[in-house]
This record gives sequence, C-alpha cells and structure tokens, in this order.
Amino acid sequence: MAKRVLMKGNEVIAEAAIRAGCRHYFGYPITPQTEVMHYMAREMVKHGGTFVQAESEVAAINMVYGAAATGERVLTSSSSPGISLKQEGISYIAGAELPAVVVNIMRGGPGLGGILPSQGDYFQATKGGGHGDYRNLVIAPASVQELYELTVKAFDLADQYRMVAMILGDGTIGQMMEPVAFKEKEDSVEVAKPWATTGMHGRAKHNTITSIYIDPDDLEAKNRELQEKYRVIEEKEVMFESMNLEDAEVVIAAYGTCSRICKNVIRQAAELGIKVGMVRPITLWPFPSKEFSRVADMPSVKGFLDVELSSGQMIEDVRLAVNGKKPVYFHGRMGGNLPTQKEILDEIVKIHKGEM
Repeated sequence: MAKRVLMKGNEVIAEAAIRAGCRHYFGYPITPQTEVMHYMAREMVKHGGTFVQAESEVAAINMVYGAAATGERVLTSSSSPGISLKQEGISYIAGAELPAVVVNIMRGGPGLGGILPSQGDYFQATKGGGHGDYRNLVIAPASVQELYELTVKAFDLADQYRMVAMILGDGTIGQMMEPVAFKEKEDSVEVAKPWATTGMHGRAKHNTITSIYIDPDDLEAKNRELQEKYRVIEEKEVMFESMNLEDAEVVIAAYGTCSRICKNVIRQAAELGIKVGMVRPITLWPFPSKEFSRVADMPSVKGFLDVELSSGQMIEDVRLAVNGKKPVYFHGRMGGNLPTQKEILDEIVKIHKGEM
C-alpha cells in the first residue's frame, strides 16, 4: 500500500500537476490559493520547469496561452477575483482549442469579498465565464486525495479534448490538511499534438494558433465544431458519486465541502428513521443530469435538497435535470459561513414531513 503523507490541499494540487508532467506555471498570488504558487516556486526549478509570478492575472493567463500553444502541459491558479480577470484569456484559449488546467480555489464575493470558502463561482465556471459560446471542463474534488487524482485527470482531459479543464474548489478544500497517497508512477496519457507550434518538422505550412475568424461562415463552422466536441464530452466524461439511494426519501445534491458535511447528516437522519441519499457531482460540467433524472423517477423519493455555499447556483442545473418530477428545495450559506449539520437536518425533517 502506498505511503500516506499529510499535506495541505493547495500543495497537493501543485504536486499532482508536477507528477502529471506540468512543467510551466504562471500565476499571481491571491488567498486562499497562494500555497499552489509557493509550492510551484520551490519545486518547479527542480524539475527543469518554468515558474513565473506574472505582473497580473491578465498577464498570467496570456502566458498560459503561449505555453499551451507549444503543446506543453501548463497550469495557472487563482481565486475568485483573479479568475474573473483571466476570463478573456480563457475565452481565447477556448477559441484556439488549447489544453490548459486552471485552478480556482473560491473565496467569498461579489467584489473583493473575503478569503473564507464560497461556491459562488459556479455560474462563472460552468456557463463559460468569458465571452462567446464555449465550455470548460469543471471538476470539483471533495477531499485532498481527490485533489491529487482529479488534478492529474484534468491534465489528461485537457490534452484529450484540447480545452481548459478547471479544478473548482472552495477555500476549505484548498486549506485543509489530510493524508494523501501518491502513486509511484502516474498513468498519465501521452497525446500526440501535431497542431503544436514547435517548428516546421518537414511540413509545407506553419502551424497557426488563432481564435479569429473574419468570415461569419468560418466562425460559425468553428463554433459548430466546438459544440459537437462538447456533446461528446457530455456523453463520455460525466463523473459523480451516488450514495445511500436505495429507498431514499430525500436526496441531497451537494459538491465540495458541502458534500462532506452532508455525509454526516445522512447518518443522523437515519437515526431519526429518515432515509436520505446523496448525488455528488464531481464534474460540474458536464453535469450528471441523467443521474438526477434517474433518481427523480424513484417512487420512494419525496424531494431533493440542494446544499451550497452560495445563494443557489447549482440548483438551476438540478432543477433542469429533475424536470419537475419531484420538488427541489434549497439550503445555502454565504460570506464564508458553512451550513451546520443541524441546519441541513432540520430542512430534511421538514421535507420528510411535507412541511416545505
């Protein structure tokens, strides 16, 4: 069995990236993700890589564009306001179909907000964030071990589909320490990149990386190609965890830190004679709509309770997936406050009694 090491979540993200073959990091410090930068600043040079603290988040994401265009594995990380500044660059990366991994360890907002955990960037991450019709792969780990495994997977998916894969975590996930078991060698997949701007190599023409299409028919064709790629991802790359669904009367929808709190609530509800299950999206996009629809068809289910560190953002996708088959209720906290187990349990009791 692999030796387990006690590490902070943010540092595990950086270590996972290095193990996945990332050799270029560009970023700008902002809490609560700065340990990703600290780790990369210390370790990247040991692996012959490049670490740059850019002059701004805008500069950092454009450096990502340049490195990704050469086919190299590249990472940037930030927190909510910093990710907002990167949105134009992320849209350009999407338009140019370049692979990159972006980490957002979310903090409270809007505006400068505070440094405590939040899930208020769900819309920004899953609906594009920048301009144009594009998507990011959005992955939401719920433990330090998952931060490791899913960061490695994010690099593989980014390469496979030539797009941004975003690790979306809240401040608690990034700051907490847990044991993590690393593999001796990663199973990371090498993908051929004949499109990369690395020289002629006997070709008749230069490779060109761009996202500008002056002719409207050309631009429409490019957008249709992107949308077709996204449909493939929606079929093949959905990840979720379902638990305790057999004969469940109430089903919780939660991700990240909220899902960890809810697991304890499930046990507490069982002591009251209430059967509670949970669907935890691991990919926020593509969203596990089919699983929510399947669970909504279960005759035992009285309703869903969506729990978030926001005013209610993922709930829109839950409601779309459930499609009116069962009621969907919401419990959320904001400002860096976490929902308590008692708060969630009280909501479950109300749903069970038909008092909602």
